[in-house]
Amino acid sequence: MAGEPGLGDPRPLWRRHFRQRRADQPEAQKRLLLGHALSGVPPMVRADQRLGLYWPLAGEPDLRELAWVLPDRLALPAIRPTAGERRLRYEIWQPGDSLQPDAAGVLAPALAGTPLPATALGLLLVPALAFDRRGFRLGYGGGWFDRLRADPCWRSVPALIVAPASCAVEQLPRDPWDVPFDGWLSDGGIEWLQPVERPGLW
Repeated sequence: MAGEPGLGDPRPLWRRHFRQRRADQPEAQKRLLLGHALSGVPPMVRADQRLGLYWPLAGEPDLRELAWVLPDRLALPAIRPTAGERRLRYEIWQPGDSLQPDAAGVLAPALAGTPLPATALGLLLVPALAFDRRGFRLGYGGGWFDRLRADPCWRSVPALIVAPASCAVEQLPRDPWDVPFDGWLSDGGIEWLQPVERPGLW
């Protein structure tokens, strides 16, 4: 697409470009993305599991209405100091619970609870500035989700990128440690790169 950064351009240029493109998304497209989430996401999460949601930063798709169709079945990511380093983990959350900035400055459960194991999560939704057709995501550069999903237990949890369809590209620049996602949720719907087989899910 004309005007897009090239693979040789630095990541900050890519981030500026797609942050603006995401901000320019019409309100109708935002509602369409939310509608796809409300109809398509709940059936993917078994009754004994939780949805890994996220607290939206400025410009990110706001999917918090999923709390009303998956009551008491949500978790939020939180960056916590663990064994001398900061790590991303998921903790139980429901509307009304207190929030405070985590170690990366993003709102997370105020009272750090016991980190949930990967088996407790049925699906992860992760926002992005852009994504490509191979399932790679352009984030903010922290690498938190790549490190989490480098663990085979977490890699086995289906994970969808969340971003407007206008932020899709054929190929993003990538690093050797980048971990691809299983598909994406956009205003075009939910698309999987390959079938996700989960006992009892479908």
